[in-house]
Amino acid sequence: MNREQLEHAIRSACEVSGDNELYIFGSQAILGQFPQADEKLTRSIEVDASPKNKPEAVDRIDGALGENSPFHHTHGFYVHGVSIETASLPEGWEERTNKVQNYMDENNIGWCVEAHDLAASKLIAYREKDIRFVRTLLIEELITVEILADRIPLIETDKSLKERALNWLTRTTKEL
Repeated sequence: MNREQLEHAIRSACEVSGDNELYIFGSQAILGQFPQADEKLTRSIEVDASPKNKPEAVDRIDGALGENSPFHHTHGFYVHGVSIETASLPEGWEERTNKVQNYMDENNIGWCVEAHDLAASKLIAYREKDIRFVRTLLIEELITVEILADRIPLIETDKSLKERALNWLTRTTKEL
């Protein structure tokens, strides 16, 4: 996926949901802060999006633009309409989002989760693909260990999940 495709996803999801603002919070949110991010970070063909002002419209996005939809088959990527509440994000994440607004339609905005917040969320999820993603962010120097270590404790979740994430960060920092 690239930035142009992300902008297309935002325009389409705004139109389908009837909301002119979305939260983008999956791995492709990285394109909000780093439009030219490495292919290792942007290989997913899925954009996780949640309407900011009309959260009840999330199913409309998934139905019209989701996996195996005509939109997916036409464009080679899809928009997964999913509630923002499914993500474990650090306190204050909303104020750190990156605004993506396309010149073709300035009324539609995608608020992309900031890279450190995204990485912290992925370390809480702790799936293999998430771990690889965060490792690449560190290697590419798109995030710093210090800020990431500060963000993990700001997530409202089980203490053991935060400890696992911080332990992984400590081990990985030593390896790198």
